[in-house]
Amino acid sequence: MIVLYLFLGLMTAIIGAVPLGASNIAVINTSIKQSSKQALKIALAAGIAEVILSLYALHYNVAITHFFESNLIIQVSIAIILLLLGAYLFFRKPKQKSKIKPLKYKYVTGFVLGLLNPPVLIYWVLVYGFVSSLGESIMLSVKSTFTVLFFFFAGVYIGKFFTLTLYSKFSTLIKSKFQNINFVVDKITAVLITLLGTMQTIKLYVFN
Repeated sequence: MIVLYLFLGLMTAIIGAVPLGASNIAVINTSIKQSSKQALKIALAAGIAEVILSLYALHYNVAITHFFESNLIIQVSIAIILLLLGAYLFFRKPKQKSKIKPLKYKYVTGFVLGLLNPPVLIYWVLVYGFVSSLGESIMLSVKSTFTVLFFFFAGVYIGKFFTLTLYSKFSTLIKSKFQNINFVVDKITAVLITLLGTMQTIKLYVFN
């Protein structure tokens, strides 16, 4: 049964991490513009943030759902910020190579991007709702034993880290195929962020 909780945490984290988000995009950018070693730091810290979000959702799942449903301004703000950021990245002119060193605080970047992610918080609320619907065969709550919670959240961390590492490997592979890779990745990043903003906007109109 312990292995089952480890597998459950692993699979739910992978499913939640596959869709593009801030952490994924940061890993892609860092892998291409700097190195996979730097991207690995983001993935390590993002995994910790994922565990914190999932633990918080386990404690306050009902309150979280009510908060986001009753505060439409937060959802609108997220959509607007994503659309503006995507437009800025797409239309900005490429800069000449600079001698300024890139930011070193990759652990902080990964942790902050992983933690400040409302859609992921909602995702974990949905996960716990699904798990509770499975009946008594799988029990997961704040009252579960330490061993159960430890293995589940260990699976969450491994799943998040594993998925981001795959993004890094894929990005490094793409890097070897293009010459002007910085220009290409800026445009791709802009499109991805704009897509996220568009999806958030559609969600507001369809589900609210």
